Amino acid sequence: MSALTVSKEDEKRVKGMGFLNNRGTDLFSARVLTVNGKVTAAQQRCMADAAEKFGNGELLYTTRLSVEIPGIPYENIDEFREFIAKENLITGGTGAKVRPVVSCKGTTCQYGLLDSYAISEEIYKRFYDGYRDVALPHKFKIAVGGCPNNCVKPNLNDVGIIGQRIPKVDTDICKGCKKCAIEAACPNKAAKVVDGKITIDEAQCRHCGRCVGKCPFHTIEDGTYGYKIYIGGRWGKKVSKGRALGKIFTSREETLDVIEKAILFFRDHGNKGERFAETIERIGFENVEKELIG
Repeated sequence: MSALTVSKEDEKRVKGMGFLNNRGTDLFSARVLTVNGKVTAAQQRCMADAAEKFGNGELLYTTRLSVEIPGIPYENIDEFREFIAKENLITGGTGAKVRPVVSCKGTTCQYGLLDSYAISEEIYKRFYDGYRDVALPHKFKIAVGGCPNNCVKPNLNDVGIIGQRIPKVDTDICKGCKKCAIEAACPNKAAKVVDGKITIDEAQCRHCGRCVGKCPFHTIEDGTYGYKIYIGGRWGKKVSKGRALGKIFTSREETLDVIEKAILFFRDHGNKGERFAETIERIGFENVEKELIG
């Protein structure tokens, strides 16, 4: 096919399928979805074979944990999709809709406080797959972080989840040691011995769980696992730092329900072309929070 013969209508149509035009040509990059950044060895081989068979032999990894395979001729798009479908791979991830989920490796990370791959896959199935026909005012991005290290920047997404572990302190058995093991283990300096007893400054505590099990006298032997939810984050031309809802959720189902409420609130109250951050700013964070957890 000679260059620049694909119509704007066809270019727009295949973009909705996850094929992005390579500037100045009739070639396209296929955006292959990885669900949450995790693929099998067979899927990896399939993508590599597809890149050699249909594209230019390269695989480009995006910041949203998808894989783009460039250099695909317009007339080969349908055949490409059939080829990768053998390994249950699909293209997509464009448009004013819920976008594919980004997840850190909290499932296997030493600092992980939740099974980030499992919950992000559930979010993908429920809100990316399940909401593909739900048109929104703008794109809607979701990220899952396994701990407060914030590796995937959940608070710079429309909705972000961060794993938490709230320490359970038994002050009755605290010895008030001069060299407190809990105080030494706390990376945020929230734990301090005051008047002979360990205290946790909630304003400083990030609920990372590093203090659990550090005391030889078992002052903190356990902690409640939970989910901190941020809303209204955005990265790009305009940056907005998301704000945390004023509650740490201990139920996975309740956490998913809040995400659903946020998506539907954006659908119903967002103006066309504005991001969720702008909707929240216009309506007021407290009012949106009340709708989500009231």
